[in-house]
Amino acid sequence: MKKITIGARGSKLSLAYVKRVKNLILQSSKNIGIEIKTIKTSGDIHKDKKLSEIGGKNLFCKEIEENLLENNIDIALHSLKDMESVEHNDLIIGAYIERNDHRDILIGSKIKKISDLKKRIIIGSSSKRRELQLKKISRNIDVVNIRGNVDTRIKKLEDKEFDAIILAAAGVKSLNLKNKISLFFETSEILPAVGQGIVALQCRKNDKLTLDIINKINDKDSSLCAIAERTMLKTIGGDCETAVGGFAKITNNILKLQAQLFSDDGKNCYNFEFSGRDDEAVKIGKRVGIKLLSLAGDKYKKK
Repeated sequence: MKKITIGARGSKLSLAYVKRVKNLILQSSKNIGIEIKTIKTSGDIHKDKKLSEIGGKNLFCKEIEENLLENNIDIALHSLKDMESVEHNDLIIGAYIERNDHRDILIGSKIKKISDLKKRIIIGSSSKRRELQLKKISRNIDVVNIRGNVDTRIKKLEDKEFDAIILAAAGVKSLNLKNKISLFFETSEILPAVGQGIVALQCRKNDKLTLDIINKINDKDSSLCAIAERTMLKTIGGDCETAVGGFAKITNNILKLQAQLFSDDGKNCYNFEFSGRDDEAVKIGKRVGIKLLSLAGDKYKKK
């Protein structure tokens, strides 16, 4: 029996994703034994600081990738939106799991519809992208930094530190907390983070056996959308402080990529979308990224 070890964060959400991935692997491959290794990341340890202050969003992936490079695990499980657009040379994403709900949502009893956001309200968020997108909807919104897992954020909301919190629908739904959602944002209102709702499985490039195992559970459409979105992100460069959203969707083999980039001061917003054949995901991602750069110049970079 082939034994493989999946490494992931120890949060409830990560473990819910691990359970889903484990079941998919066992359904598609025979004589596989799966062990789970939970790994505490820098992002989990430093919960009281903004990610930009401690090194960026890859802090949720760094230690897991190190365990992969050191052969302590065979598969690294990540929320794709937490990953940097440039991977380590010795690692590869071998599978993208079928995308969950890509949207952002609000939890908060005062907010039932978009027009409720016109009131003077305080929303908890750790994302500059979300902050600037919310400000586009209403200047009456005050955004206050919040960190921690979903349960921690909901507890802070219940303690009335905020009027509402903004989160990814995928995580809330995966924790069976859909009943707490008060408002879903459509992509026309708030464009999600690149890769939002997709779980990525990473392994060593030279580990052909593991690559074969996880490739069997790769979702083709999610993979192509992820590649287009991440190519756009890689093309524009930037860092964890860059406020950028991106979402790709495939309909009848046509891939449409929407993207939104804010200037660093939040005063300007640049939007572009482009469509093409789904097998041209890289080309589409580059096209959109280059166009955003031509629109924004260097205004999106931190001064």
